[in-house]
Amino acid sequence: MAALALTPWEVSFLDPLRQHRNALIILNQPFSFLLLDRVWHASRWHACADGGANRLHDLLKSHDGKDKRHLYTPDLIKGDLDSIRDDVRAYYSSQGVRIVRDDDQDSTDLMKCIGALVEDEKAERHVEQNTIVLLGGLTGRLDQTVHTLSLVHKLRKSRKRTFVITDDNVAWLLDAGEHRIHVDHTLFGPTCGLLPVGIDSTVLTTTGLRWNLKDRISSFDGMVSTSNHLLPEEPIVTVNTSKPIWWTMELRPLAPA
Repeated sequence: MAALALTPWEVSFLDPLRQHRNALIILNQPFSFLLLDRVWHASRWHACADGGANRLHDLLKSHDGKDKRHLYTPDLIKGDLDSIRDDVRAYYSSQGVRIVRDDDQDSTDLMKCIGALVEDEKAERHVEQNTIVLLGGLTGRLDQTVHTLSLVHKLRKSRKRTFVITDDNVAWLLDAGEHRIHVDHTLFGPTCGLLPVGIDSTVLTTTGLRWNLKDRISSFDGMVSTSNHLLPEEPIVTVNTSKPIWWTMELRPLAPA
């Protein structure tokens, strides 16, 4: 396999003490307070894609008997606004949240939020891109999950880092080349996978896994490395792939940060 640039990876957005240029987009799928709390405080820009505002609002309105909505106020709610409830819209409007209706039916609510992020980045005139963190997008309706996979696949051409996280797993796209993934075993494991979605096939070589691959062809018509395992004694996983491939790790139950 031809040698390409080495890309390092680390899932730092689960550590609220290590705030970076992370942009959180909340989708209309369920998530826990513990997960929300971690990714929220590790992010500097927060948006809800339409009905994602309902999820945020309802989770926080009475958490452990307390109203915590004011502690997690998004910067933006955007979409065609056919899912956000009237009471949720009224509440966030009263908090001064920017609520933008976009009726473009050729783009999804997620795409609209990413477009807003790009515009905000341009207005900042900051050279460094935000890392996009999508909360949700891999559970629920299959068509929406496939949209998430497709969109992130296409975003690799314009965004350096886009992660998708749920209470079950974290996943992102590894573009063609060599990748060095730092694994925090207190957060991730034991299972992981390499999924050839959106390509005909790829050639894979890995280290740091229980069942490593050596110049193996992976495709939907052939071998797919699902239910592989991370090794607790290995802090680094390397993946060499000839074409883009999805990497996923199981997320362990979170403790309060």
